[in-house]
Amino acid sequence: MKRYVVRGTVAAALVGAALAGCGEQKEPASRNATATAASPSGGGTPSASVSPSPSAGGSPTAGASPAPGRNAATKDGRVGAPGTACAMPVSFELAPDWKPKPAPRPAADSPLASWTKQGPFDLVCEIDAKPAGHLGYLRTWVQNTSTGTPRAALESFVGAQRNASKATYEEIEAGPLPAAEVVFETYSKLLDESKQEHALAVVTPRGTLVLHLGGLDTEEHREMLPAYELAKGSMRLAS
Repeated sequence: MKRYVVRGTVAAALVGAALAGCGEQKEPASRNATATAASPSGGGTPSASVSPSPSAGGSPTAGASPAPGRNAATKDGRVGAPGTACAMPVSFELAPDWKPKPAPRPAADSPLASWTKQGPFDLVCEIDAKPAGHLGYLRTWVQNTSTGTPRAALESFVGAQRNASKATYEEIEAGPLPAAEVVFETYSKLLDESKQEHALAVVTPRGTLVLHLGGLDTEEHREMLPAYELAKGSMRLAS
């Protein structure tokens, strides 16, 4: 019962914010477990329609906004290539009605700045599940380095997540790309319970990318897993 009460409250708050013209609500990037979906995982503050600046020495296209008139995804439903909503080191297919947008780029002294970083990774893209009927996001995080292993990248990512526990790692492939995947839990103060999260990492010539799926709670997370699996199976280097 608690889950449905919280979910209804969160949904009402999101609708109210939209009607008030305040813009779409986003969960704080994986720094806390709030009502909208978890990133490295976590949370609920207004997103801005600007993209994070790449770290020094990194690719200038990572996280760049599309030029006016460009589509959020290509005709085959992919995001990540130049000209889509979020330019990234990789591209992958989106589930129907999941909507990508560049992550906000707050000022360095803004309280929001910590929500767009997780360890050495910068938040690049948020893919919103609300239009598809879920409370959650797929998020991509990029570190501008092409050295190291996917497993080491994931360990760094999860290690920077507050309240992360029970991490289980596995060597996998994301499309044709060597990757590592982790299943872990974070504690939600909102629900007073732990919830499951998934993430994977790939190392590419244009940087190391983490794809993360959180969610309001474990049930919501599992309902969104097909979108994560679709992205994982269709992942390839961005052209």
